[in-house]
Amino acid sequence: MSAIASGLPAAPLSAATRRSITLLSLATFASMVAQRICDAMLPELSRVFAVNLAQAAQVVSVFAVTYGLAQLFYGPLGDRLGKFRVVAFATLGCCVGSALALLATSLEMLVFARLLMALTAAALIPLAMAWVGDSVPPEQLQEMLTRTGLGSTLGIVGGQLAGGLLTDALGWRWAFAFLTLLFGVVGALLLLDWRRQQAAPAASAAAAQGVRTGFVRQAVLIITGPWSRLVLLLAFVEGAAGFGVLAIWASHLHGSLGLSLSVAGAIVALFGLGGVVYMAVGRHLIRRFRQHALVLAGGALVGLSALLLAFTPHWLPALPASLLAGFGFFMFHNTMQANATQMAPAARGTAVTLFASFLFLGQSVGVVLAASLITRLGSGAVVALGGAVMVVVGVLFAWLLRRRDAQRGL
Repeated sequence: MSAIASGLPAAPLSAATRRSITLLSLATFASMVAQRICDAMLPELSRVFAVNLAQAAQVVSVFAVTYGLAQLFYGPLGDRLGKFRVVAFATLGCCVGSALALLATSLEMLVFARLLMALTAAALIPLAMAWVGDSVPPEQLQEMLTRTGLGSTLGIVGGQLAGGLLTDALGWRWAFAFLTLLFGVVGALLLLDWRRQQAAPAASAAAAQGVRTGFVRQAVLIITGPWSRLVLLLAFVEGAAGFGVLAIWASHLHGSLGLSLSVAGAIVALFGLGGVVYMAVGRHLIRRFRQHALVLAGGALVGLSALLLAFTPHWLPALPASLLAGFGFFMFHNTMQANATQMAPAARGTAVTLFASFLFLGQSVGVVLAASLITRLGSGAVVALGGAVMVVVGVLFAWLLRRRDAQRGL
């Protein structure tokens, strides 16, 4: 019987588990910085390499496509070799990819370096989530995921700020120099903690558990499940309308309001700060409201904020719009994550990486689609459209959650 069902408080997590979760949060921070660091620098890359914005956006879209597809590889690998171990070595691999991006002399070389970076960065967020799912009791899971998610949320802030500020002040290469250092330090810390876990195998036995059946069999079981199939499809749409369209927010502010890349990147970084605010108060909201209320409110906040940011004639309203959009998005996304970790507890690594794969494949589709629609509709209309889709997804997911709870008699 769970602590919630018995009315007893959940047993506190050990200091070692909390330390490992903190380090995994640093890894998710670095992964998200890598994803978002090119957003604000797209106009500068377009100028430096003499290409249009859609071509420059390959550094985002190719990363997202590769990142999404690589999830399919890391799920079973994490289940077999150990999730924390794979995260540690993958983080060090990201350091190599970042160094290659730093040395790129053409857009093609930069895109290739980003591809290599994505191949290793793909392991970090989903396997961190899966490790937490293995190591934390169900009644504490969504709350602990808000703490792990704090890293990725801060990564949005860090990526947008580093991409904009360093590109404006020193040049785009310095952004990748920062990223190389970040991955190197975090990877070393993770490797040390993994070795500590190996010295105490009994304490980490639960986190090492995983099924040994083939990936195809695991994936088929997950994809054919009615509920998990819905979660994966919604993750794809969320990635396209949320993370995908987000990639052009800074370019929209730069082009429509004449803001510098630094200012535009700083404003969009408030999206991540809004997520940080949610992570800080999320435990209280999770305990007070049911999941369907969280996703409904989250989707509505993203939609209204995107509409304001899309058509504001002045930069000032963009500040609260970006902040509230981030708060709403992570209110929605954290609930999605909690459902993803419970799709298949016996093959959690594969389940969560399938979720992340759908999410970031959706992001890649969103980036490409948004960049192509800008020339036809304008950047403001594209930003507003992404927000409208998030509203629809929030309403749909809330309805599905309420129907599921009713069937369970909750």
